[in-house]
Amino acid sequence: MSAARPIPGTSVMQSLFRFAASLVAAAALMYSGAASALLPIQTWTLPNGAKVLFVENRSLPMVDVSVDFPAGYSRDAAATSGLAGMALGMMRLGAGGRTESDIAASLADVGAEMGTRFDADRAGYSLRTLSSEREKSQALAVLADVVQKPDFPADVLDREKSRLAASLKEANSKPQSIADRAFYTAVYHGHPYGLRGSGEIETVAKLTAPDLRKFYGQWFRSGWAVVAIMGDVSRDEADRIARSLTDGLPRAASKAPSLPEVQTLTAPVVRAIEHPASQSHILVGQVGMRRDDPDYFPLFVGNYVLGGGGFASRMMEEVRQKRGLAYSAYSYFAPYAEKGVFLMGAQTRKDQADETLAVMRDTLARYVADGPTDGELDAAKKNLVGGFPLRIDSNKKIHDYLATIGFYELPLDYLDQFVTKIEAVTAADVRDAFRRRLDPARMVTVVVGGAKVAQSQP
Repeated sequence: MSAARPIPGTSVMQSLFRFAASLVAAAALMYSGAASALLPIQTWTLPNGAKVLFVENRSLPMVDVSVDFPAGYSRDAAATSGLAGMALGMMRLGAGGRTESDIAASLADVGAEMGTRFDADRAGYSLRTLSSEREKSQALAVLADVVQKPDFPADVLDREKSRLAASLKEANSKPQSIADRAFYTAVYHGHPYGLRGSGEIETVAKLTAPDLRKFYGQWFRSGWAVVAIMGDVSRDEADRIARSLTDGLPRAASKAPSLPEVQTLTAPVVRAIEHPASQSHILVGQVGMRRDDPDYFPLFVGNYVLGGGGFASRMMEEVRQKRGLAYSAYSYFAPYAEKGVFLMGAQTRKDQADETLAVMRDTLARYVADGPTDGELDAAKKNLVGGFPLRIDSNKKIHDYLATIGFYELPLDYLDQFVTKIEAVTAADVRDAFRRRLDPARMVTVVVGGAKVAQSQP
């Protein structure tokens, strides 16, 4: 009788714990300035055009790998909404002759984890695996099939369409989903960023396997791929991994087509939607900033003061702490390749919707006009700088940053300069950036429940 094979990963648990502690310590060193570089990123372009970003880290016998493409839901059309997301999801449900069960079993056998990344801009796959040869090779072979040889089996597609239709039907009845859909449609008024990533019931029902194959062939090209690798491999091995994941893809003769420019609103838009829910869901916002916006850090830090800092934010103080109108009130910027949204949100009783909206609008208007106080800004910067080590306290988090740096062509020292950029922000920087990006008089307002609110303009 042969000896039982150890469960993958059990032999490295002590290393995992030690590595977690070492990451926190390394982050603290970076924050203190004792380390000259947090991410010694190596980058190169393969003969097939794929971009590779690599960080070698021998502290843990594991490797994180991802492959991203410019194939987010902004590449959908209104008539085929949901195609991008369905194509990505189906890739792991049959590839290279492997069935859905085969793929799951092969990954489970070596303790590997495969995930997807999908938003308006990006679509891709990630893999976490042990760096030992057997485990690594088997996991990467699965990922290579998923990325380069999807089968798009028709029977599985029918099942997934039915599952998604049921999910969409449920979402269409929930007030938050209704509010989100109305908000993004109004903000983007025809731009593909306004499409729903999961699609619509009627468009998903029409999707076919040939549709998925066509979309895949159009957007999953080697020259548009961004491969991010971090972990216990050499530079030469990282190169081989990147080639194995992209050499089988169709080539791209040029850069991926740019998305249309997002147009700003010329007038306020108000949408009131009746709903039997006991609470009103309120969303207010407009077009915000691009991922490469030169005012990224003033807007990032400034929003922490406005509504991104939880209980420390001005929005929370005005809406919850002073008036008790809502449990939570927040704001955020969602930057993309083109301009993403700036959004404020809150939930409140229907009879308080008018007052809550008025407070949110007034708080924003005063903030755009005057900016943060010195005390608010100092507190925000201290919290953001102090919390920075938690942003990079795991291989996965750092790998995610690595993939983002590559996809959006951010500076390679982005993380190294993160704290310095925050500390350099002044109150005048925040005020000026908010004045240039936001106009309180041209906001989209969506209220689900509390229809009376719609009659009031900012």
